[in-house]
Amino acid sequence: MLENVLRVLADGVANEFTVQAWAAMGAGIAVLGGAGCAIGEGFATAKAIEAIGRNPEASGTIRSTMIISCALVETTGIYALLISLLLLFLVAL
Repeated sequence: MLENVLRVLADGVANEFTVQAWAAMGAGIAVLGGAGCAIGEGFATAKAIEAIGRNPEASGTIRSTMIISCALVETTGIYALLISLLLLFLVAL
């Protein structure tokens, strides 16, 4: 479906190479979403470790909350990777 949309937009305006170039640029931008997720997970983990250092009695609650939040953040990175792979391999074919 995404391939068809890009092809309709490219009809009369560009050739096949231009569609592939736009798909590659979109894949690169999608990968940046994964980099943002990694930075966010690092900050969350650092703050959780800092909180455990300040209040060791609450380490179980802090750790479980951190693991759940990191899992939710990681799904955004996986979606970004999926979009970039779809753009590269479906549109480039």
